[in-house]
Amino acid sequence: MPKSKRHIEVQGQAVAIIARGPTDFISLTDIARYRNSQEPFAVINNWMRSRSTIEFLGLWEKLCNPDFKPIEFERFKNEAGSNYFVLSPQRWIESTQAIGIISKSGRYGGTFAHRDIAFEFASWISSEFKLYLIVEFQRLKEDENRRLSLAWNLNRTLSKLNYRIHTDAIKTHLIPPEVTPAQAAVTYATEADLLNVALFGLTARQWRDANPGLQGNMREYASVEQLLVLANIEGMNAELIHMGLPQPERLKRLNQIAIRQMEILTSSSTALPAQ
Repeated sequence: MPKSKRHIEVQGQAVAIIARGPTDFISLTDIARYRNSQEPFAVINNWMRSRSTIEFLGLWEKLCNPDFKPIEFERFKNEAGSNYFVLSPQRWIESTQAIGIISKSGRYGGTFAHRDIAFEFASWISSEFKLYLIVEFQRLKEDENRRLSLAWNLNRTLSKLNYRIHTDAIKTHLIPPEVTPAQAAVTYATEADLLNVALFGLTARQWRDANPGLQGNMREYASVEQLLVLANIEGMNAELIHMGLPQPERLKRLNQIAIRQMEILTSSSTALPAQ
């Protein structure tokens, strides 16, 4: 279970949200506390006893999970609703290899579900609560998208400014006087590919050959972290050019710097302070 969590407040109830890869999972435990703050797990288990719940969960898994076990699902569906039928999230996950629900014990434990499933559970709890949950969740995602867009635009701006520094260093130290524009362009392209190889491991031509269906260049598909590192190594390369280091040595140094910075930026333990 990921340790990093975000929270939204829904009608006075704090609801945790975690990211599992690119997907958000919402705490069923916190939603259940809206109904019963003392025994939220009992609320979840009661919801999972229903045949309609099992059918919904099974359909979701069939649509989204190629490893889902339909035979076990059919057994649960046939037993659902009977007096003796009991089903916990853990048993559902272990028996069917479900991925729409995750459930762990411990400090960072609890039962979380994909937002589709969490909204369905919230509807069972309270239609009003479900609507407020959707509103607050959408507000959170819009805020995160705005922050991401601002960060992306900032890094694009930094990249452009460093590009000016970078090209000025190339013009001053690497391009001899009275060359044609075409000859100068070759030098600029070579230095641009130096940065591409240091960060992406590919030249622009190699990337285009490997991605014939994509428009533009590799930098347009870069992550925010990659754009930040690109801005950093552009400035560093300009300084290394001023120092007179040959291109092979600069490539080696910039690659080491790019690797180290990407490891730091993409580390799961790295968290930005709250604003």
